[in-house]
Amino acid sequence: MRLAGARVDAFLRRPDPEVRAVLLYGPDAGLVRERADALGRTVSEDLRDPFRVADLTGAIIAADPARLFDEAAQISLMGGGRRLVRVREAGDAQSTAFARFLTDSPGDGLVVVEGGDLPGRSSLRRAFDDAPRGVAIGCYPDSARDLTEVIRESLAAHRVTASRDAIDFLTAHLGGDRLLTRSELEKLALYAGDGGRVELDDARVSIADSAALSLEDAVLAVAEGDAAALDRALSRVFQEGENPVSVVRATLRHLQRLHTLAARVAAGEPADAALRSARPPIFFKQQDSFRRQLRQWREPQLRRQLDALADAEAQIKTTGMPAETVCRAALFAVAANARRQ
Repeated sequence: MRLAGARVDAFLRRPDPEVRAVLLYGPDAGLVRERADALGRTVSEDLRDPFRVADLTGAIIAADPARLFDEAAQISLMGGGRRLVRVREAGDAQSTAFARFLTDSPGDGLVVVEGGDLPGRSSLRRAFDDAPRGVAIGCYPDSARDLTEVIRESLAAHRVTASRDAIDFLTAHLGGDRLLTRSELEKLALYAGDGGRVELDDARVSIADSAALSLEDAVLAVAEGDAAALDRALSRVFQEGENPVSVVRATLRHLQRLHTLAARVAAGEPADAALRSARPPIFFKQQDSFRRQLRQWREPQLRRQLDALADAEAQIKTTGMPAETVCRAALFAVAANARRQ
């Protein structure tokens, strides 16, 4: 069974007791871990309790599939509640074991499985999608609206408020990984102090060393066709450990936003009016860059670049070619097209 949207939050708060295993997968590894922890705490408040919690990996199950059944069937030595089995780093190599488990699962324990960015044809995903007692939940980077809510919620936990400009800046610079986003917001809350207020300059100082800033430089350089700036920014991005798929997706998101604005300009709306009405608002220091990009690009050309970047992501995932090489080639091709517009 596949869950999405509002049903996910309700399930995480109170999972169906008939469900025996939950697969969490997707490109946002931080959100996968956060949701796995949330589900685990519905069974055991202490996720390190050796009497209630078993930790396995995909490799362990691949070597000994019966281990999954044994751990799920065990009764807590201390009594009083279900058993939690956590499985990390799972993939298609374990799909047969989980398909059998979901068909005939012993005991009443809950198995929480953390997968990677599994494609739609993944046999592990299909095993959970097709099972009445299994649930599959995709974990994708936060939308701007969701990210704004995460920011407000995280700061409110420390009684910290933030100005609109600070919120807009944080929304533009965070969001690729839920745990990294939480970590940056915790750091910002400590910087502001309990009950404090965050202004734009506070937000900029707090996350100035974030890899998101280098990634933003790369994305803007792509859209403006600045090959030299793109080369410098990509070198920093990859040195900081950014995943090539994340770089391609960040560029896709930016061009999708630019495509929306370009379509409005093509329909007769003045460029400045389109920029002012953008949601989330465009950070004021990026507005001149967006104006230049709108002068360079037209809607049909942007549509072709979106298709090319989607193809590049598919190549990274399926061809076995060096991911960084494919990413660089795709971004420099877009930058070359920007210079030709």
